[in-house]
Amino acid sequence: MRKINLVLAILIIFIPGISQGDFIPAENQFRQLGTKLNTPNAYRNGAGQPGYGYWQQRADYQIDITLDDRAQKISGTEIITYHNNSPDDLYYLWLQLDQNVRQKESFGSKTRSSSIRDSYPSYAIRYIENTFDGGFHITTVEDLKGNPIPYTINYTMMRIDLADPLETGDKVKFRISYWYKINDRQKDGGGRSGMEYFEDDDNYLYTIAQFYPRMAVYSDHEGWQNKQFSGRSEFALPFGDFDVKISVPEDHLMAATGVLVNPKNVLTDIQLERLDRARSNYDNPVIIASGEEALERMQYQKEEMVTWHFKANNVRDFAFASSRRFIWDAMAVKIGDQHTMAMSMYPPEGNPLWEKYSTRVVAHTLKVYSGHTFDYPYPVAWSIHTDRIGMEYPMIAFNGGRPERDGTYSERTKWGMIGVIIHEIGHNFFPMIVNSDERQWTWMDEGLNTFLQGVAERAWDHNHPDPSGRPRDIVGYMRGDKTNIAPIMVNGDLVMQFSANAYSKPSTGLNILRETIMGRELFDFAFKQYARSWMFKHPTPDDFFRIMEDASAVDLDWFWRGWFYGTDPVDIAIKGVKIFTIKSKDPEIRNSREKEEEESIPDEIAVQRNRKSFKSVVEREPEMRDFYDEYDEYAVTARDKLKYERYLDKLTDEEKAFINSGKYYVQIDFENVGGMVMPLIVKFTYDDQTTEIFRVPAEIWKKNNKEISKVFILKRNIVSVELDPFLETADVNVGNNHWPQKIVPSRFDIYKYNRTSRPNPMQ
Repeated sequence: MRKINLVLAILIIFIPGISQGDFIPAENQFRQLGTKLNTPNAYRNGAGQPGYGYWQQRADYQIDITLDDRAQKISGTEIITYHNNSPDDLYYLWLQLDQNVRQKESFGSKTRSSSIRDSYPSYAIRYIENTFDGGFHITTVEDLKGNPIPYTINYTMMRIDLADPLETGDKVKFRISYWYKINDRQKDGGGRSGMEYFEDDDNYLYTIAQFYPRMAVYSDHEGWQNKQFSGRSEFALPFGDFDVKISVPEDHLMAATGVLVNPKNVLTDIQLERLDRARSNYDNPVIIASGEEALERMQYQKEEMVTWHFKANNVRDFAFASSRRFIWDAMAVKIGDQHTMAMSMYPPEGNPLWEKYSTRVVAHTLKVYSGHTFDYPYPVAWSIHTDRIGMEYPMIAFNGGRPERDGTYSERTKWGMIGVIIHEIGHNFFPMIVNSDERQWTWMDEGLNTFLQGVAERAWDHNHPDPSGRPRDIVGYMRGDKTNIAPIMVNGDLVMQFSANAYSKPSTGLNILRETIMGRELFDFAFKQYARSWMFKHPTPDDFFRIMEDASAVDLDWFWRGWFYGTDPVDIAIKGVKIFTIKSKDPEIRNSREKEEEESIPDEIAVQRNRKSFKSVVEREPEMRDFYDEYDEYAVTARDKLKYERYLDKLTDEEKAFINSGKYYVQIDFENVGGMVMPLIVKFTYDDQTTEIFRVPAEIWKKNNKEISKVFILKRNIVSVELDPFLETADVNVGNNHWPQKIVPSRFDIYKYNRTSRPNPMQ
């Protein structure tokens, strides 16, 4: 052990950063974002809040459609009332025709790369050929007097040319008539909506969305959001009120966005009674329509039609599900002053999982998300079981997770179902209410929602095996080939590893902010401010970045730059460790330490081997020994004690306490190998095997992003040091996180090996 005097110890404490330089190089991660963010203005201020001049458009819909259960077709009309709240005169309007992604000559199919092999499965050939010819068939576009309005269709976008400019503050009404064929998700390339056919009983289950031409967003920061829909990046929509009538076979049950306004026309007396009972049941779901009743409807199919009438206020979209195969359960949820109905519909194939979990998970999700954002404002939240899809709409979500035909299920199926329900119900908050632009910034809804999904999963079960946003789960992606990795701040259609880029990395980043960088109190307050400030509005990434800093007093420009605008991984290494103590002049302490150090030095290898082979001369002939063979040079003498007493007489009480404190000064040299800076979480293990954790903010790197040193003042001697012991920072190489250096099998890989898929134990 190296010993230094008092003066040297003080220098080490106060002069560690002199060599780092006083300049800020261009690559310094702590420089301000500057021109990467848009200039604050009257619409969006520098605090990340809506400005005093903020505005947004509005679109109200009256929709009347028919679902043809024999031809699997939807047809109908809609009347759109479009309100121009912008300061601009509009000469044309843009609408989204998302079903056109299923046209044989769609933009998505033309721009999708493909390849083929000598041996190729038929379903893959069908995908390449794009055999399903879907898409909207627009029959009329006219004003309410029946006068045709000129329009132009550009793949998934339709422009309506107005006869007169729509001035600020004015509104325009027009009617569109249309029809389209419903896609079979099993045969026609999946999709966010469509149908599932059950051959055993010749019935269909419909989960229908994007079923009407929808107004595009016109905003202060982008104008018209009219990027083509190719099937991946989702939607940007204005808010409005919906009045929707849907005609379906009489024996169908239906779930939809909004409130059913004619329940007595479409529900039986027993269903109405059960539903009324569910409205006051906050503990367990009430069965509204049973499995036995579903089997009866499946057997005796009715062709007579009935119209379900729904209304929804201040929503950005509308979706519904319809089938005679549905089981239905519901329970009430109290959130603040709001009483919401959590409800599920699922076919018999969903049980026993769905009856046990679905509605309870819906209620749990609403409570957790409301606690971290704002009280859920809508009257209902539906979870609808489908074969494999997970997709969200206001007040309704389509969720997968199906048991085996014998009713058993794997652990993976269970947790997957719970996870997808939390995720899709959670989308009611992001982006259905905090209405970000999914087409441009996928991470703003998927990433934020996946982060809160992880919060809700951990709250559901402390032993959840795979909660979303866990830092160690992003390591494989972060240490991958950079040619396949894009920054988060890139349009989703340009990303190769879409799930990791739009879901995992942003959600992990938020988890690191909450648990490691900001702390829960500061993060939760700022995150709630963002959600409440932008509920029922259109935020941008700049607004999120600014409000998280403004509400917390934490400068996060370095984090946004590295984690969102960059692709560098976290790989911080312990480069070296030096241990210092104050040199004590107490002869008892000094001599004892010197003796321990001397005795700790091993004999040279030649002496070790000689001891085993033969006796030395001194051992064979004791008379060769003299005074110095018996002399203890470390023994404390009277002279040593007197000298120490005279030394103490010259010191103040404060100086005496300092030199006898027994403190250890440990200098650790850190190297930023990966490029992304992070806080330092350092675990010390003392010689008595107790441990202590020190947390150093990321700003330790502000003068030098590559190498820094830090002195830690400890109460005892240490035997080891570990960096990031709880795997908080997504460090891609834990092998260089230890002192003394040791071989560490990757805990990330070990975890993955242990989590390999297992057969279904229930079977």
